[in-house]
Amino acid sequence: MFDPPSTPEAAGFPYAGTYVGADAVLQGVFMRIGQDWDGFAAVPSEYVTEGDTVVAIGEYSGRNKITGRSFVAPFVHVWKLRDGKAVRFVQHVDTVLVQRAMP
Repeated sequence: MFDPPSTPEAAGFPYAGTYVGADAVLQGVFMRIGQDWDGFAAVPSEYVTEGDTVVAIGEYSGRNKITGRSFVAPFVHVWKLRDGKAVRFVQHVDTVLVQRAMP
């Protein structure tokens, strides 16, 4: 049986937690990012692959809609694939840099 993809967001990140399935990720992460940030971006600069694992290294950036403060924070995303489809995602990010821009 195929398990739905799971997405653990880093502890300390504004949307920390584990989301299972595409709708949970959409509602729990992406919709909230759109509500809280202007110009939020996740820009990878490098990819590393080994078998069914893909690692993306890059930077998040954005401006908080309430405080007007901006941030840039490095991230590492670790993706696990099965049969060419994402089944797990783990986020690593400098959460302090993100939190400094928040209310």
